[in-house]
Amino acid sequence: MSEIVPLEASGASAGSALVCKSVKRTLLGMAVPMLAGTFAMNAYHLTDTWFVSRLGTPALAAMGFTFPIVMLLGCVAGGLGSAVTILASHAIGRRDHSAAAKIVTHGMALTVMVSAIMSAAGYLGLEAVFRRLGADAAILALIGEYMRTWYAGAVFMFVPMMGNGILLSSGDSRMAARVMMLGPIINTVLDPVMIFGFAGFPAMGMKGAALATVIAQAASAFALVALLQKKHKLLVFKRGAFHGYSASVRKIIAFGVPGILTMILMPISAAVITRLLGGFGAEAVAAAGAAGRVEMFAFVIPMALGISLTPFVSQNYGAVRFDRIRTAKSFSMWFAAIYGGAVAVLFFLFAPGIAAIFSNDPKVKEIIVSYIRIIPFGYGMMEIHRYCGFFLTGLHKPVHTTVLNAFRVLAVLLPLSWAGAHFFGIRGLFFGRLATDFIVGAAGLFWVHRVWKISARHAAHGTGTV
Repeated sequence: MSEIVPLEASGASAGSALVCKSVKRTLLGMAVPMLAGTFAMNAYHLTDTWFVSRLGTPALAAMGFTFPIVMLLGCVAGGLGSAVTILASHAIGRRDHSAAAKIVTHGMALTVMVSAIMSAAGYLGLEAVFRRLGADAAILALIGEYMRTWYAGAVFMFVPMMGNGILLSSGDSRMAARVMMLGPIINTVLDPVMIFGFAGFPAMGMKGAALATVIAQAASAFALVALLQKKHKLLVFKRGAFHGYSASVRKIIAFGVPGILTMILMPISAAVITRLLGGFGAEAVAAAGAAGRVEMFAFVIPMALGISLTPFVSQNYGAVRFDRIRTAKSFSMWFAAIYGGAVAVLFFLFAPGIAAIFSNDPKVKEIIVSYIRIIPFGYGMMEIHRYCGFFLTGLHKPVHTTVLNAFRVLAVLLPLSWAGAHFFGIRGLFFGRLATDFIVGAAGLFWVHRVWKISARHAAHGTGTV
């Protein structure tokens, strides 16, 4: 149950562009500066995968096995970052800079602590985890080269995932995009140098790929800390700065846990799917890992819009502007459907060429082609499902978002993927994913419309609650 607070009563600016200017223009105005940043962030995975693919199929398979674990830590970081962003945005909206600085400072400390604990646990349990995912001894050795280095620098992944959201809530979307671009650019330069050995550097293979990523993410982390501390004065390191830390942590956890649970379902499902793929051989894991990176790259444009949806919906919810929320819902869902359809057609036509970029192995190429000629036809509905989660969160219903994602993964994706793989082989697994996206996209549309309708009715009757 969330209280509806008029914008004027919250202390936020009544002239905020998010509640006054054209809906489409506002959303696009927020999305465009982030486009380069989201493009660059996804380049991390695509660049690493492409350079590692030059090391052969076993190395590419090792990257496929690491994907669910990297996603897992990323989801925890994203959940904490989202919670801190929501709390800081609320404080900034009511013009309480000291409260915003406190929550950001405490959130940063919590983020560093959590990343350290998870990294240590992952490092110590590395072999046991990846054996359970189905990695054999040869691939496990390659995974160890990559992940031990990656774990050592995981804190540098956590910090940017929190810091970028804070910059957005501060209205500094251009600088947020530039910082998001910094790391991937450095990574792209360092990858060939450290993997294959150039300019006096030894060839480090998988370890070099991880080290390049850690250095690049560290550069982004330090840049964000400097911006938050010096430009926005939202990081405060002075005596008494951690007064009330436990209270801040409780608030962050209250907002963050639903977000983490929502996000954590993705790597759990990825781990199960990886296990299913492992039954078809290392080539299947390698192919799906490479195709998955291409898939992430395809979502750059809709994700840039998606990043803007939650703050837009949240501010208009506070301003009781449900008409604007409805317009945003219609615009974003049509955009997702049209964009997804266009990408599916392009992938179908250029599938063989895309497969050839990542491997010369005929079996790997065959599986990549199957993947990107089947699954992309559900991209539009998959993005609609994702947008529905953003809308539910913006309507202060993070638990609804978690339930919707749990429905996708536990009730639909995993059963259909298992059944498809069991009865029809690897193509059946891919068709299971396609069917999932259509089912949950439709369910998400119905769910969001119902929550929006109930919220608008309560606001019209002046009950003040949803």
